[in-house]
Amino acid sequence: MRFPPGVVLLLGILGALRHGGASGLLELSLGKFRNVLLNQTNPVEAVIRNIASNVTVIIFQVHAQQSDVVISFDKNPSTNSSGTGVDRGLISILRPQQTVCTWYLRSLDANQVLSTAISIPYMEKDPIPGGCNLEFDLEVDPNIYLEYTLVDVRIKFAPANLGYMRGANPPSCDSGTGQNSRWRLRYDVYQYFLPENNLSEMVLMSHIRKMSEVQSIKANGVKMLTVTSDDKTDVYFSSLPGQGVIYNVIVWDPLWNTSAAYVPVHTYACSFADLVDNCSSLSKLSTKIFFTALAVLGLFTCFFGHRFWKTDLFFMGFVITGFFFFVFITRVTGLGYDVRLILTAVAGIIGGILLVASWWRLGSVLLCMLIIGLVLGFLFSSMVFFTPLGDYRVFRDDVVFWVTFSSVALMIPVLFVGCPRILNILACGVVGSYSVVLAIACYVYTSLAYIALDLLRRLLNDYFSRAYTNVPFQTNDFIVLAVWIMLALSGVTVQLRRERSEVPFPPHPYLTWKRERERRSTNVLDPSHHIPPLRERIHSKLLQIKELFKKEQPAGERTPLLL
Repeated sequence: MRFPPGVVLLLGILGALRHGGASGLLELSLGKFRNVLLNQTNPVEAVIRNIASNVTVIIFQVHAQQSDVVISFDKNPSTNSSGTGVDRGLISILRPQQTVCTWYLRSLDANQVLSTAISIPYMEKDPIPGGCNLEFDLEVDPNIYLEYTLVDVRIKFAPANLGYMRGANPPSCDSGTGQNSRWRLRYDVYQYFLPENNLSEMVLMSHIRKMSEVQSIKANGVKMLTVTSDDKTDVYFSSLPGQGVIYNVIVWDPLWNTSAAYVPVHTYACSFADLVDNCSSLSKLSTKIFFTALAVLGLFTCFFGHRFWKTDLFFMGFVITGFFFFVFITRVTGLGYDVRLILTAVAGIIGGILLVASWWRLGSVLLCMLIIGLVLGFLFSSMVFFTPLGDYRVFRDDVVFWVTFSSVALMIPVLFVGCPRILNILACGVVGSYSVVLAIACYVYTSLAYIALDLLRRLLNDYFSRAYTNVPFQTNDFIVLAVWIMLALSGVTVQLRRERSEVPFPPHPYLTWKRERERRSTNVLDPSHHIPPLRERIHSKLLQIKELFKKEQPAGERTPLLL
């Protein structure tokens, strides 16, 4: 039976009160989660009793959604015996005959904070996460440390050590690099996406349980990469503001075929506390206006672009000019986002007008189709690298990436060089309908927006090449993808059927105008030949307007009668 989110949250709080409350004692069992309410003033004492003798290590961890919690070995925490954060854990190395472990929990927030806690046991042959820590405060640190920006997310963790029995000395971390040392260990990094458009605390609490133990991580997470002991223990991912993501690392000992999991960490790549641009309202008003207007023009182009050729040229010119102008102005100036977006809109309009003007003056279908083909090619190439192909290690190299990307993009105009009308109609349908997808992304999260955004990030950030760009693909994305495909297919089909009996492209406008002018000047039988020059026509119109404001003369005789 599925309960509404409010009921689920209430049940979670009631469970927290039942299992420990906001102060006092929290009795735990190994491998069992417990929800607990924490506050700033009264620490909760978490206790595990009757620990089996074959257990050598216990990782105790606590998770909250947005408020930092403090976990410590002592009631009065110190730097070397505690951890602070939304996802924190401590590792207890058990002594011989020890059967009880105790930890203390409290929040840094004045209000009560809902959290979930678990203790996970490991045996003597299991590797010890963070056992060779040299960077962080704890002597043995099983935590994953996460930092995020609007562009990427970075996770880093301390190297693990080999497992050992109770009472023994831990193996040396730097005694050698052979198969009998910790250098044989391997680290598998996993990623797990929370449901899209869901920022509920209880949803996080229920899903983080799937990423805490080794078997559950393997069953639910997506393995992104394997790190050896020779590699740096930090990994970068593409940032997905507003989308909940959980990361964890499994350290594996290939000699004993044993594994252990670090403490999972989560992020939404945004702030819950900010009044503006928080996790609930990420898109700025300027972004919504810009892409909504673009979507209206794109939707028109999708169905009528080839018939209204100048509108089609304006749209494509706007897209390509606006895109590269935004990259340029972001790289060379420090202007605010709203200012850059306004300038991008102005530059896009100018670019669209210039493309229309170049067609009117030059009448080169080949030049216009090259630009339109490049727009479609860039989108197609971005779609290719949006797939798992984009995360291949070979494309970490910028030269390899851009040569491959450009080759795929240029392939589109080359393939359709003999049928420009089909190329133009395809570009109208695909690019025009994708502008609708970008507009939808301003109001509802969809991963399809990152087809274009990941390309933009790679152009704007020199180090984005190191980030893995995996994204979720859930219900919203399937719906938006269906809308995109439906619009693109409908637009292409409608235009192909309507234009099949028409000329491929309109005639050269400038040459047509010159021929018409010459015809009028030489053919005296043509009525248009006798049309007065423009200057005389304007003067005549002004006289007519002047007559309208002239005071009417009174009727009757104005001169005296002759006698």
